[in-house]
Amino acid sequence: MISNICLALMAMSTAASDTPTKGAAAPDGVEVMVVTSSRQAQALTNLAESVAVLGEDSIQNVSPGHPAELLNRVSGVHVNDLGGEGHMTAIRQPITTGGDYLFLEDGLPTRPTGFFNHNGLYEIDMPNSGRVEVTKGPGSALYGSDAIGGIFNILTPEPTDQLSGRLQAELGSDGWQRGLMAVSGALNAQHRARLQLNRTQSDGFREEADYQRFSSSLRLDSDLTPQLQLKTLASFGSIDQSGTSGLNQADFTSNPRKNRFHGDMGARDVQAFRFSTELRYQLSDRSEWMLTPFYRNNRSDLMPSWMLTYDPVLQSTRFSSYGLLTQFSQQASADFNWTAGLDLDVTPATFREQQISIVMQEDIFVDYQQTGRTNYHYDADQTSISPYAQLQWFASEQWILSLGARYDWFEVDYTDRLDPSVPQQVGRTTWLRPESQRIRYQQLSPKFGVVYKLAQNQQLYANRRHAFRVPSVGQVFRPGSSQDTTELKPVTAINHELGWRAQLDGLRLDASVYDLQIKDDVVSYIDGNTRKVINAGQTSHRGLELMASWQLSDAWTWNLSGTFTRQKYRDFQYLFSCFPPACVPAINETRNFAGFEVGKAPRQLWQSSLSYQPLSIEGLWLELEWQQVGRYYTDETNTNTYPGHDLFNLRARYQIGEHWQLAIRLMNLTDKTYSSLTSNQVGSTDIDYRPGMPRSVFVSATWQF
Repeated sequence: MISNICLALMAMSTAASDTPTKGAAAPDGVEVMVVTSSRQAQALTNLAESVAVLGEDSIQNVSPGHPAELLNRVSGVHVNDLGGEGHMTAIRQPITTGGDYLFLEDGLPTRPTGFFNHNGLYEIDMPNSGRVEVTKGPGSALYGSDAIGGIFNILTPEPTDQLSGRLQAELGSDGWQRGLMAVSGALNAQHRARLQLNRTQSDGFREEADYQRFSSSLRLDSDLTPQLQLKTLASFGSIDQSGTSGLNQADFTSNPRKNRFHGDMGARDVQAFRFSTELRYQLSDRSEWMLTPFYRNNRSDLMPSWMLTYDPVLQSTRFSSYGLLTQFSQQASADFNWTAGLDLDVTPATFREQQISIVMQEDIFVDYQQTGRTNYHYDADQTSISPYAQLQWFASEQWILSLGARYDWFEVDYTDRLDPSVPQQVGRTTWLRPESQRIRYQQLSPKFGVVYKLAQNQQLYANRRHAFRVPSVGQVFRPGSSQDTTELKPVTAINHELGWRAQLDGLRLDASVYDLQIKDDVVSYIDGNTRKVINAGQTSHRGLELMASWQLSDAWTWNLSGTFTRQKYRDFQYLFSCFPPACVPAINETRNFAGFEVGKAPRQLWQSSLSYQPLSIEGLWLELEWQQVGRYYTDETNTNTYPGHDLFNLRARYQIGEHWQLAIRLMNLTDKTYSSLTSNQVGSTDIDYRPGMPRSVFVSATWQF
């Protein structure tokens, strides 16, 4: 039945954007531009890949309190809400914390390779952004490691020529308070600036789940000469977030507001600063140099909540990055253009982990004390050098061919700072630590794509793209009880994709089918009494992504996105542990789940929104939204399932005159009790539920000048 539905939807389907991108004529006739695919503006109709664009109007209409509220409007994308702005992501992958996604701010990775954070979107001020581009599938040929499932590029708004600004105050359920500010204008004939601020705090809908953030950004655009332009961006984010626990089924059903972490238990405190200057120099009307020196500084202190039950610790990570992005592009002829570049990144980093003991009251984690034991203290200084090149050939009026490749070379200089006298084992817990050493990785990532224009407003596209991710610094040098982690190699992936786009009168459609095969995934096994990890896992990820935007009339607009996936283990070893009373005697063995479905991989994702702007009431905008997360298995054994859920949201805004706007968001209208993540440890009968937001209301007033 699903296959029949897929075929029917293919005839009228969609894929990419909530807002048009360059080259593709949107329902209003405006071309849609994309910058992520080549670091330069290109028409979407000329790209052989699936890209979604969410414009500034969409961002302000949604006014996301969490990144999921905006990003889940894109087909194939699921971002869950773990409290505060914590999240996990699923694009052509299961809901995972793995380093399969790349987060960019104005084209610059927010973190260096090896320091992936699945919560990384909270380091970017998304409510104040001017545009979001989502590239689905691998993007390693241009950006390198981590771009397997997809790329999120959050773009800052351009400064305006005239003085303008926006102040927004918002109040909502559970102590929600948010203030947004943006001021923009010309400093003189050559320079324009934009300052943005975001101050947010919330008590959280669960017990002792408060959250605070402060974000700021300053962008300066300079036209120094007709040939030379600069874009300087400084951004800062500070996030202080309390820990939120999973719940068993009884608590999830009867008391979803319960939180087993009180006080500072499971909390995290993050500060992230980035500074960059993008220099573009027009050598001629056909060629351009781009140079972007950048600096990052990141501090993260957290108590890993997932470790509290078996190895409670405090972890501190510090890194600074010094880098340069370079690119030369040339329009060699009317039919041929090419770009080549070199990315450099040097990141000194340090990591420290201290053991703690936990104080509990019944099943609530209430306090902790440091034991004086330091499990890990090391430096991991990373250097990467990455040349790349891309070619695009307009072979005829119908055919466009593209070819690209990137070579990444990484070196990590690891130095163990612990005194050799510190034992590696205390009681039953083992903290192995490698000897000081240097580890190198290297990887070639090619890609090939083709676009065939069926007509001026319809295109077929196909591609083959290679991708990879290097093991994270923590995975290699914080092995816990695992052996041989320093022998890990990059995880590799190959993606094949076929898509169709159409830009019709009042209707925009996009559909794509893909086959993503991942090899050399990291798996664990037992060798005697030793736990080892190797690159031996293989998984298959196949799916259909659909998206449509239809201007039904002058007043009514309908948007739809849908995703069908089938994700399976082809060869995947996993440690199966089961203890009394569930298993007598206890079981601790290696099993292979080849042929099983990948755990935590929803089979279907749907989003639909119907918006109404009545002609009789000028300035009023209403939207009703439906979101569905489909059924998925909660672990690799395919024993237990989460049935999925449906959510309904209502948004409204009303423009009062030229300067004032009122808005309201009603989230989870039916007050559905649902889980944003349902999982269990392999072999465990204890299902863990992460409660989602109950019915909540948020109101705001905005002054614009």
